[in-house]
Formats: sequence, structure tokens, C-alpha cells
Amino acid sequence: MKILFTSLLVATAASSLPALAQDQASYLDDRSDGPALVRSLYNAINRKEYARAYSYFDDRKGTGDYKSFIEGYAGTVDVQVIIGTAKPEGAAGSIYAPVPVAVKSTEKGGKEQVFAGCYVTRIVNPGIQEPPFAPLHIESAALKAVELPFEKALPATCPPPS
Repeated sequence: MKILFTSLLVATAASSLPALAQDQASYLDDRSDGPALVRSLYNAINRKEYARAYSYFDDRKGTGDYKSFIEGYAGTVDVQVIIGTAKPEGAAGSIYAPVPVAVKSTEKGGKEQVFAGCYVTRIVNPGIQEPPFAPLHIESAALKAVELPFEKALPATCPPPS
């Protein structure tokens, strides 16, 4: 009887504890298309999983070294992203997708900044790849700070990849 009561007490106490896993954004790692990859990037940043975020970039083009990459987010407490419609294009055995985004970054102390621009994602045609397989990745990013409200900052389109 004492063992049953103790088990019931432990189960009741555990059910009244806050669900810490729900307090943090659910893990998302989706490379199925350009918008999903960009969504996964910002999921990693929000979760402070900078190695994962860094890995989404091809050869870390435009991101610099890893230390510089994570230092760029040192004061960031939250990022939100609005993702527009990507229009995939084929070229020379690869599929590119320019992805329009608006990003709102909240820093320690509450300062907010809005950025707008485009990511270009790329995958070499999976049917012609040899090992090691190279998954969809971010080929380039061109974002700049804007003075628009976050909800209105999304570019209508992105230029085709060059």
C-alpha cells in the first residue's frame, strides 16, 4: 500500500510540473524544399543550435567562420520569420529556389530589428549525385535591415539566382 501511494504521489507531482519541452520551439530539420530549409534555419537559431544552423549553408559561403557566426547571434533572444513563395528553377544539373523572407530579431533588452531579403537554396539533382550525398543547402543570402513593419517587410519576389 505504501509503494502504491508513493508511486501515485510521484506521478501526481510530475504531472503538475511545467512542461519544459513545450516552452522551447519544437525541433525542426526539414530540407524538403527552400522554404522548409529556411524555416529550419530559424528554428535552429531560436533553439540556440548554432552548429545546426551553420550547417545549412554551403561551404559556409557568406557566413564566415563558425565563431563569427555564433557571435552574430550573441545578443539575440528570439527571431521570427515570414517566408514567401519560392519559385524553383533548374540550371546545369541543379535546382535553385530563391526564397523571400522577412525576419524580426529581438535582442536582449527588447530592441527589435526587421530584415528583408532573399535566400537562395540549391540541390544538385539527386539522381546524378555520387556519394557522399549533398542535401539541399543555402547557397547564398542577401538580407538588409529595413524600416518597414515586420508584417509588411516580405519582398514580393526574389531575383533569379546568378
